Amino acid sequence: MEYLNIVTHIILIMSLGWYLITNLQWYNYKLDRVVFKHHKWQWHITYFLSPIVLFYLIPEPYFSGYFFIIYLTSFVLWNRKLTNPLVMTARVKRFLAILLILTFIVIGICLMYEDCVNKIIFIPLILTYILSTILEKLLFISFKNRAKQRHRSIAGLRTVAITASFGKTSIKNFLYHVLKSRFKVYKTPRSVNTIAGLVLDVNRDLPLDTQIYIAEAGARAKGDIEEITLFLEPQICVIGSVGEQHIEYFKTLNNIIQTKMEILKSPRMEMGFVHESVPIKDYPKITKFPNNLNILKSTLDGIWFEVEVGGRVEEFYAPILGSFNAINLTAVILVAYNLGMSILEIKAALTTIPQVEHRLQKIEQNGKVILDDSFNGNLEGMLEAVKISSTYDGRRVIITPGLVEATDTANIMLAKAVNETFDLVIVTGSLNTHIFTSNIDKDKLVVLKEKSQMQTLLASSTRVGDLILFANDAPNFI
Repeated sequence: MEYLNIVTHIILIMSLGWYLITNLQWYNYKLDRVVFKHHKWQWHITYFLSPIVLFYLIPEPYFSGYFFIIYLTSFVLWNRKLTNPLVMTARVKRFLAILLILTFIVIGICLMYEDCVNKIIFIPLILTYILSTILEKLLFISFKNRAKQRHRSIAGLRTVAITASFGKTSIKNFLYHVLKSRFKVYKTPRSVNTIAGLVLDVNRDLPLDTQIYIAEAGARAKGDIEEITLFLEPQICVIGSVGEQHIEYFKTLNNIIQTKMEILKSPRMEMGFVHESVPIKDYPKITKFPNNLNILKSTLDGIWFEVEVGGRVEEFYAPILGSFNAINLTAVILVAYNLGMSILEIKAALTTIPQVEHRLQKIEQNGKVILDDSFNGNLEGMLEAVKISSTYDGRRVIITPGLVEATDTANIMLAKAVNETFDLVIVTGSLNTHIFTSNIDKDKLVVLKEKSQMQTLLASSTRVGDLILFANDAPNFI
């Protein structure tokens, strides 16, 4: 084997490994999801299958020329354009280190056998995936046991676990703001809601003087929430709005409902607050919400609503956008009241509640009104953002990829509502382009295939006085 040949093989295998672990990280390290649920399957052909096929078809040194000039250049450029590039976590570093070591070992063995090189591409990748999977499972078991012991060791700690098809992050953030005026509260950061993320959070960041720990519980398959529930054993469980979000993973709405209800299996549950979209029977420990909710007003200045708490109808105000948030706030009010806060304390806390970043967040900049709803990816929420935008008197612009992990019917409904409300519709990505093209007037529709062009397009297409709604945001691997 010539030196160029050896170097080419090493870099080729490491490039394929880099592509594999990047996709595994995107899809929660589930190989079946990478293979069967990937939204840009053509990337698999371009950056994984093609170099392997050409490796067997193009003889050396011509393959090296193709690999370094064409493939590697395009692969580096692809990585630079990713909105969600590979994060060099400890797991990723271990994967790449194992791959590199095995590549050297296999190539070293092949140096002793003629033509062995034609058989080695898959061997390091397959062995690395198997060894890495086994190693990570062993490490996780140890890490999880340590986290459970640490969680239990915090004297007097009460845990609130929240799940929902949509709105769970908002409920978490709202509840944290209300409770922190009276308790020492800690919440999971950002959208951490998997068992791996929660185990890491408890081990690394949960303060030992915490009185109330607020955690999200997310799922992509049956059993995910049950695993989180048995790990945290929350005393208070909240199931927010349940709908067809992530229907492609669960197949039916009933499967989604049953998965969300796994949170009620907590052996230490004292009270569960369950949204009326979940068809659950009446139990002494279950309180359904929203209870007699009456939305008085919802504008660009906030929401005013009434809800029954402790047997009395009370009026509340919060300076956040979206009437659907009144449902989320109802859960917050009920949990806070259950934990001992008075109605007056809760009302005062709600009036100072901050906007949730990227969830109908109102920003005024350069004479334009911006509604940042980029973290909202469900039909109900996006329709509410469209409805609020319709109250604006000026020109209206929307930037959206549509709904992700949803049905065509839901996207058609969204597109029709968008068409009625907005003067300019900018569709990002290719996932739902065919639906929006069929349901949006052609004179107002712009399809933006590369998100890197968005700033230039907005500068040339919007003006002072416009309302600009960023509705949902999808990484470019979707």
